[in-house]
Amino acid sequence: MRFFIFTLLTLTVLGRPAPAVAEPLLEKINLFTAGDHGHQLYHIPGVVVTAKGTVLAWCEARKRPAGVSDWDDIRILLRRSTDDGKTWSEAKSIADVPGPKTKNPLSLRMRDVDPKDVTYNNPVLIADKDGTVHMLFCLEYQRVFYQRSDDDGLTWNAPTEISETFEAFKTHYDWKVLATGPNHTIQLKKTGRLVVPVWLSTGTGGNAHRPSVTTTIYSDDQGKTWKAGEIAVPNTEEWINPNETVAVELADGRVMLNVRNESKTHRRLITTSADGATGWSTPKFDDALLEPICMGGIVRYEHAGKSLILFSNPHNLARADGKEVPGKNRDRKNLSIKASADEGQTWMLNKSLELGPSMYSDLAVTPNGTILCFYGRSGNIKGENTFAGGHLTIARFNLEWLQAE
Repeated sequence: MRFFIFTLLTLTVLGRPAPAVAEPLLEKINLFTAGDHGHQLYHIPGVVVTAKGTVLAWCEARKRPAGVSDWDDIRILLRRSTDDGKTWSEAKSIADVPGPKTKNPLSLRMRDVDPKDVTYNNPVLIADKDGTVHMLFCLEYQRVFYQRSDDDGLTWNAPTEISETFEAFKTHYDWKVLATGPNHTIQLKKTGRLVVPVWLSTGTGGNAHRPSVTTTIYSDDQGKTWKAGEIAVPNTEEWINPNETVAVELADGRVMLNVRNESKTHRRLITTSADGATGWSTPKFDDALLEPICMGGIVRYEHAGKSLILFSNPHNLARADGKEVPGKNRDRKNLSIKASADEGQTWMLNKSLELGPSMYSDLAVTPNGTILCFYGRSGNIKGENTFAGGHLTIARFNLEWLQAE
């Protein structure tokens, strides 16, 4: 009897039952599949949760299959979920710039590029705390546009060109190719500043996207105007071709960039700034974050008194053909989720989400603590060193799954 009473007391606080421990949850749903709706490839996934709890998942829909360049005929598609990512609306095109469009001249030197194709690329969304959803996207890797939604992504206003913002960078870096993000990015809690990572390239390398540097643009008036930040990670002998970059706000208000790169160490690059635009710290490699040369995702998890930083990317440095060369691509597989409880100083958890071929990814967290990872994985496209898979898949899981052995 005493044991029963003691057990009952330990399960009760001030007359309220202690919260039940949730069972580990993992569910995967394919949102886009190669070949559907006339698109042979879906790539560059992004996901964000709005202030109202709506989940928005978007991607680039490409006309041709994997292996064809990033300068394909590309549209930006969006799907919405209002039930924690369980069910989804039909895909809808959300970027359209009226008037004539001209290919970036550098693209015409790439194999299989059709000068008549229109390339919408590198969409970035930000969930504003006031309920607005901000969106930036590029056209032909040379023009940038801003638009917004006031109804959780159902409709969007007419895009406004903000390409002039990037002219300020030419004083320091004479770019010919540019791209925002991709993935979601952030609004700073204290100031409301919108911070968007971008990469720039002179296009003088063997690929029109190289060499490259990483920087940010920002807005202090909710997207009405945009300004150029300082170069965050230059291209050096040590930090080679920094490009696709994700951002997270640290507990002390600093902005941390987590940067894809082609350096010989094969580790992610990290740099921080007090305001997300200037005074970037000396970039450092994070030894715990392997870099197979692939986009990654980052997000803050805040739920039930816990505050963590989550990171996703393919945790692998091997190649199936055994031809590992420093600074060259490794197989995109073993997409893994890492968690840090000390603001990215160390990573206490590392769990595989997709052992097989798995590529670009982005992360989000819903109001009830469900973690979402939107990522590419192999389907009808074979080969472990593939750059894009047959599916874009949303994985729904909880912290209990991440912590489980």
